[in-house]
Amino acid sequence: MTSVAHEQEALPIRIPLLKGLLGYRVMVVRRADEQKIAAIENLSELKALTAVQGFGWVDVQILEANHFKVEASAWYQSIYKSLAAGYYDYYPRSILEAWSELDQRPNPALVIDKKHLLYYPTAIYFFVNKNNGKLAERLSYGLEQALADGSFDQHFYALPRHRKALTLVNALQRRLHVLDNPLLPQATPLTDQRLWLRLDAIK
Repeated sequence: MTSVAHEQEALPIRIPLLKGLLGYRVMVVRRADEQKIAAIENLSELKALTAVQGFGWVDVQILEANHFKVEASAWYQSIYKSLAAGYYDYYPRSILEAWSELDQRPNPALVIDKKHLLYYPTAIYFFVNKNNGKLAERLSYGLEQALADGSFDQHFYALPRHRKALTLVNALQRRLHVLDNPLLPQATPLTDQRLWLRLDAIK
């Protein structure tokens, strides 16, 4: 995930490989709390609850900058167990992660909330060594060609995990909460419509 710090350390190829989907977040919650969380109508109510994220993740800084209560766990493999045990209220995961992860770690005490969708702009890029401009140029050229001939989108939508997420998220039936991302570099090509998946395409 890009950030000002990451782009100072390495050279980004500013074509978001996941079309911005990592910034669309659903919440994994305890089944016993599903109705309570579904009834939340505004961000203030949501911010009163405690989210969990992995230690060192950029998402922690983004959520904290938006005044969310966040606990960072160094034990990624046990976050779902800790959530089920009541240590946290919800676990925001990208729509590309939530269903796949619950399939891998089935837990009858946990469900994916159906009413809310968090969003903050972010991008996953290829990064290369700052001294390797030729590689950066070649990657950029290849990705631009793939965008132009349609093969980028063809490959993107063919991936089973992507298809599953776009089928299950039902974005237009959710309450969208848009957050700021103060870590996003100014050079992020947010206005280039070719590069991002529009919300009304997430059905």
